[in-house]
Amino acid sequence: MAAAAMALQVVAGGGCCCRRPVLGPGRRRRLAAARAVASDAAAAKVSEEEGKGKVRLGGSDVAVSKLGIGAWSWGDTTYWNDSEWDDRRLQEAKAAFDTSIDNGMTFFDTAEVYGTALMGAVNSESLLGGFIKERQEKEQIDVAVATKFAALPWRFGRGSVLSALKKSLDRLGLSSVELYQLHWPGLWGNEGYLDGLADAYEQGLVKAVGVSNYNEKRLRDAYARLKKRGVPLAANQVNYSLIYRTPELNGVKAACDELGITLIAYSPIAQGVLSGKYTPEKPPTGPRANTYTPEFLTKLQPLMNRIKEIGESYGKNPTQVSLNWLTCQGNVVPIPGAKNAGQAQEFAGALGWSLTGDEVEELRSLAREIKGIKMPIEES
Repeated sequence: MAAAAMALQVVAGGGCCCRRPVLGPGRRRRLAAARAVASDAAAAKVSEEEGKGKVRLGGSDVAVSKLGIGAWSWGDTTYWNDSEWDDRRLQEAKAAFDTSIDNGMTFFDTAEVYGTALMGAVNSESLLGGFIKERQEKEQIDVAVATKFAALPWRFGRGSVLSALKKSLDRLGLSSVELYQLHWPGLWGNEGYLDGLADAYEQGLVKAVGVSNYNEKRLRDAYARLKKRGVPLAANQVNYSLIYRTPELNGVKAACDELGITLIAYSPIAQGVLSGKYTPEKPPTGPRANTYTPEFLTKLQPLMNRIKEIGESYGKNPTQVSLNWLTCQGNVVPIPGAKNAGQAQEFAGALGWSLTGDEVEELRSLAREIKGIKMPIEES
């Protein structure tokens, strides 16, 4: 410790009488060569990942597909699936998983609270774990799994994070996951939760850690606390789409870019609204109807018309254009939810091409005219 302190004084000019060691030309050349090799190796690794259609999550060593799949709807009966989970929906979800794998979308996001034991629901983690196991029995597959800790009011301290994680791993049938996230900011105890994430990382139970629904201040605080433990904050998962661009306006996207934190975008097609299948005459049903009303969908039509026009020039549909718009923002991994094979196949069509800069800005400009969506959780 004393030697380290002295070294810091030397570098900072803190009054130590010792002089910095003078490096000879040969040693300088060797150091420069070593740095160049390390830099080239890092660049080669990034290039290799990009060649495989993958991106790194923040400053972690975890690489995931450029487009992930959200598993919120799998097993759910409270928001999705018309309050019913049955064998048909199970088979459709399994087909969505397999089609995603077949198309190179190998990053899956779930959570311990998805498909909680209410109204005949089945836990999403259990379903995903079963799908992985069944596919692995046929062939070796490369899958990256992300799940989340629910910051429930009765959970206290770092130990609650490790306890919940181990239960998630049991449901998934895995010894570790690629990404473990705090699902939302807790009413209290967030520092303990972050310490729990770092503990999980150090114990090898997770390969990277992240947060979700964190505003800029919370994000910066979390980044700083984890950094003290030598743990990179890999991701912040927030609601982000062409018609919900709050991360651009509240400083979250800029902070992610500045700190090297990947922004994972949930609801990237606004829960299906940007697919173009809903109109003022045919709005969505269920809980979504409260947000995406006929009045809102009327205001949305000029943007949807232009999305369709641009898509036609690429041979793409509105869903694919909307997802591609997000990937064009840089440092963003969208995770649309796939209920069936058709949706997964459709999402794959968002990859391998790119909108022009002018098209990206034109769509953003049209989207600015649309108001009315508010998600208070990110402002807490």
